Amino acid sequence: MGEHIPVLLNEVIDGLNIKPNGNYLDLTIGRAGHASVVLSRLNEGCLYGFDQDETAIKESDAKLKSIGGHYVLYHQNFISAYETLKELGMEKKFDGILMDLGVSSPQFDEGSRGFSYRTDAELDMRMDQRSALTARDVVNTYGEKDLTRIFQEYGEERFAHQIAKNIIKARGVSPIETTFQLVEIIKNSKPAKELRKAGHPAKQVFQALRIEVNNELNILRDTLQDIVKLLAPKGRLAVITFHSLEDRIVKQFFKSLTTVEGDRINGPTIQKEVDYIQITNKPIVASEEELEINNRAHSAKLRVIERK
Repeated sequence: MGEHIPVLLNEVIDGLNIKPNGNYLDLTIGRAGHASVVLSRLNEGCLYGFDQDETAIKESDAKLKSIGGHYVLYHQNFISAYETLKELGMEKKFDGILMDLGVSSPQFDEGSRGFSYRTDAELDMRMDQRSALTARDVVNTYGEKDLTRIFQEYGEERFAHQIAKNIIKARGVSPIETTFQLVEIIKNSKPAKELRKAGHPAKQVFQALRIEVNNELNILRDTLQDIVKLLAPKGRLAVITFHSLEDRIVKQFFKSLTTVEGDRINGPTIQKEVDYIQITNKPIVASEEELEINNRAHSAKLRVIERK
């Protein structure tokens, strides 16, 4: 199993501006790549970590334990973090919050999870194994119109309609059970010229299915709205995205918090006060050095805001 290298590690640590006695929240703790560095810099402070993947929580716990005891882990999707922490009286108490929206390498490496188009496995793709909906359900029960919409909206897939049509045709003969069965349908739905292009032909459809199965974009929108309420004055929120759909949501949300449209009354513009400032006017991307050792960093973008 490949070692999980945390993306934009130095940039995240700089962006969070860590205080030794501060409270920090990692909403996607994964294998504690970022979190272990945060924890190592805390004296009196505390690290709170969330992940919906049970394996991630177990592995993070083992890793963090070897660094220090000032941490608490929750096996929950980050959408429930606000309510959980609010009940603990943690509103406006966090000096830094991190969301790394990438699927961790071990989830891809664990072929049985069905995230990868390079390993033959059951079509699953659930981040949280307690969830009901799987990629197999989507592929075998959604209508042509819904499949086309998902592939277009979430995968930005040019051949969405043709792929959806061929899925319906194939499952009419027998259910589509595995990743390789689906990859074969996708390949057969694209012209030869398209298949010769760089990159795997199934990448966009697999991304789209993962987003649908885990309701990722709606959960991201809702979580962002809640999570900023947990920031202390001068507290920072750092978000790493991996595709344009996520980045657009984060960019628009940060813009809504940091800019105010003035109200023009009888001529002059009345400016309202904003409560947040952009730390990154443009997203931070990986350095050439990082790209050489960490392939996952290619599409990563980091944005940071600070509460005034």
